[in-house]
Amino acid sequence: MRIDKWLWAARFFKTRSLASDAVEKGRVKIGGANVKPSKDVRVGDIVEIDIERLVWQVEVLGICDVRGPAPVAQTLYAETGEGRAKRMAEAERRKNFREPAAELQGRPTKRDRRTIDKFSRSD
Repeated sequence: MRIDKWLWAARFFKTRSLASDAVEKGRVKIGGANVKPSKDVRVGDIVEIDIERLVWQVEVLGICDVRGPAPVAQTLYAETGEGRAKRMAEAERRKNFREPAAELQGRPTKRDRRTIDKFSRSD
């Protein structure tokens, strides 16, 4: 089964096109190697999935070519212990240390620009 279709069926991505885009951008690896969306996934493969900088490391337990309910989708994979520890540590870090620029959207306003200029001047 294709990796993009499996990611969609296992409910890592909402649509198959989003899964395909993530694979093409190098956010999905099988056995540590970048793959194409048409790469076949097999039972026993270790898949690393980077979703918004949270890395899931899962072992493929089953193959299903249709998207079913969430309880069924969760039986298709098992998260590795090492991957779970890393993901939880990153989630905890994000919760405690917020990115300062996370709230900023688009171009800075005149007021923001003045503040930036005030701090960036080296007088």
